[in-house]
Amino acid sequence: MAKYLLNDAVSIPETAFELSEHLGFSTSKSAMWAWYEMAGSVLSHYVVDQQARLDGLFNWFYNDLGFCVRDDYFSVEAADLSYCVLKRQGNSTTLSTLLILLAKQLDITLEAILLPGNTVLKSQINDVVRYHDPLTGKELSRHQMHALVRGELGNAAKLKPSHLKTATLKRLISRMLHELKAGCIVSHKYEQAMECCNLLLQWHPDDVHLNRERAFIAQQLGCIKVAMSDLQHFIDLSPHDPVIELVKIQLKELSQHTQVYH
Repeated sequence: MAKYLLNDAVSIPETAFELSEHLGFSTSKSAMWAWYEMAGSVLSHYVVDQQARLDGLFNWFYNDLGFCVRDDYFSVEAADLSYCVLKRQGNSTTLSTLLILLAKQLDITLEAILLPGNTVLKSQINDVVRYHDPLTGKELSRHQMHALVRGELGNAAKLKPSHLKTATLKRLISRMLHELKAGCIVSHKYEQAMECCNLLLQWHPDDVHLNRERAFIAQQLGCIKVAMSDLQHFIDLSPHDPVIELVKIQLKELSQHTQVYH
């Protein structure tokens, strides 16, 4: 698969559409045309009152256009922004991203909050901060957001101020890539999953957990030497990680395999 270089000069939706095409999921041209049509249509919902404008956006997005959560939530299709635009189904990240872009067309600022396992939206109108569920558009209380965190991290987890920090564009695209990678693994599309890891490591070269994930993917592809190299890198840089003994066992087992070349 040809190398697609990520850099810090990214934009949405262009970068997300190009990534989808690069990974072989959909064509960026069809997604861009669908986006242009939507971006033009939303302007008819511009009203003077900002809160009414936001309410109108949500009503149009979910009720008139029919955007909704995709049933196979952890699939590639749910995590693919191009698919979300074309089929009007997605996960919390892809739906959030589209709403952020559409709100911008209406001079409304929506921001992404990357909770563990869930992306939510933040609005601030007349100095009032509200959080919204991108799967439905409904407002979320702090209690409900805490429940989302506990559902991902366990009942003892707290809702920390860091959880409520708004995401940069780089972090939002990174989450999309992580979710695309997970969807690829679920559907056994290991070559695309490997490329997702490679792209993420361009931006996050110090994230050794990506090396460990890539080792698993490489093993599925029969690239034992690559897998061993990534596991050794993890061991060298994370000697005190709680899973280090397990990784050492994995490396020992892999060393007994014969390298399969592709």
